[in-house]
Amino acid sequence: MKLIVQVPLLIGLVCGSAAWSAELDELQRELDAARAQLEALQQRVTASEVTSESRQKNFVVYGFAQLDMIQDFARVNPDWEATLRPSRIPTQDGQYGSDGQTIASVRQSRLGVEANLPLGEDTIHTVFEFDLYGVGNDEGQTTMRVRHAYGEWKSILAGQTNSLFMDGNVFPNVIDYWGPAGMVFLRNPQIRWTPISGTNTFAVAIEKPGNDVDNGMLGAGGLAVSGNQPVPDVTMHYRNTGRWGHVQVAGILRDVAYESIQTDNNEPSGSDLGWGLNVTGTVKFGDDTLRLGTVYGEGIASYMNDGGMDMAPDGLSADSLSSVPLLGVIAYYDHQWSERYSSSFGYSFTEVDNQAYQLPDAFKKGEYLSANLLFTPRKNLLMGVEYLWGQRTDFGGASGTDNRVQVSFKYSFSSQDF
Repeated sequence: MKLIVQVPLLIGLVCGSAAWSAELDELQRELDAARAQLEALQQRVTASEVTSESRQKNFVVYGFAQLDMIQDFARVNPDWEATLRPSRIPTQDGQYGSDGQTIASVRQSRLGVEANLPLGEDTIHTVFEFDLYGVGNDEGQTTMRVRHAYGEWKSILAGQTNSLFMDGNVFPNVIDYWGPAGMVFLRNPQIRWTPISGTNTFAVAIEKPGNDVDNGMLGAGGLAVSGNQPVPDVTMHYRNTGRWGHVQVAGILRDVAYESIQTDNNEPSGSDLGWGLNVTGTVKFGDDTLRLGTVYGEGIASYMNDGGMDMAPDGLSADSLSSVPLLGVIAYYDHQWSERYSSSFGYSFTEVDNQAYQLPDAFKKGEYLSANLLFTPRKNLLMGVEYLWGQRTDFGGASGTDNRVQVSFKYSFSSQDF
C-alpha cells in the first residue's frame, strides 16, 4: 500500500522539478537578453561620448597674446624695430636716427583654427592661422598677416604653409620674432605631393616663385629691370626621423628671370638657373636639442630668413645679370634647466658672394647671435629675457652692429583646454 502511495508522489515531484527547472531556464534567457540590451545601450552611449569628444577635438581654436618689450642699444630700420634682422641694421651712423630706443610690440600675437573633417574613411586636414606682424606694403604696422592657409587630403596639400625647401624644426626656442638669419624660412603658396610618409618621408612640390633683382650699377646707368616669374619653383625633400632626432635633405630648382618695364617687348630680359641644397637636422640629448643646418645655392635669397638678392649684374651690359651664390649656417642648442626653466643659445649667418657690379652698399653678410632664459610657471604662460647681437657687412666693407635686450610675456590658449 505504501509503495502504491509513494509512486504517484515521486512522479509529482519529478514533474514539479522539471517545470521549475524550465521556469529557471526561461528566467535565465530573459536575464541574458536584458544584459545584452544593457551592454548594447552602454556601447551606444560610449560611442556617442567618443563621437562628441572627437567632434570637439576636430575643430580647434588656438593662439596666444604676446607682449615684447625691447631695449635697443643701437638703431635699426624703424619698420623692423620689433625684431632683429641683420639686413636692417644701418652701416652709416645716424642713418635711422640716434642710438638707444625702447620698443613695445604685440605683433607676435597669433590666432589660428585647425579642423579635421571626415570624408568617408578619409580625413581632410585644414589650417588657417595669422599673426599681426605686417610685412611688404604693411611694413612697420600691427596688422593681420597670414601665416598658414592650406588643406590636406591623403597625400595632396594645397595652400600656403612652410616651403618644402625649409625645415621648421631647426628654428630654435627664441622669443625674437624673426629668428636666425642663416636658415631657409619661407611660408609659400604651393601644391605638394607626399607619396612616402612616416619615419622616412619624401615629398615634392611646385611653389610660388619670387625673384629679387638688384640692378646694381645698371641702375646708375638708367637701366632698370625687375624680377619675372614665368614658371613655378620646384622643391623636394627627404626626411628621416627617430627618437634621436631627425635629418632632412632638401633641394630646389628655379628659373631666376628678369625683364624691363615700359620698354619695347619688355627688353632687355633674361633668366638664369637657380638651385639650392639645404641639409638640416636635430640631435636630442635627453630634454636638450641641438639644431644644425647648412644651405648653399645660387638665386635662393628669396627663401632665406634674412639677407641677399637672387640676381645681380656681373657686367655692365643689359644681359649680364646672374644668380647670386649664397651660404647660410645655423647652430643652436636648446637646454632644459628644469621643468620650468629653459634656455636657447647659438649663432647663425648668411653670406653672399656678391656679383662684381653690385653697389658698395649691397648686402654681403648678416650675423645673428642670441641667448635667453625662459620661465614657464604654468602650462599656458611663458616669461623670458633674451640678449641679441647682430651685424651687417656691406659689399664695400662698411659694417654696422646692434645689441638689444628683449623681455616677453606670452599667454597661450586652445579650445582643447576648455
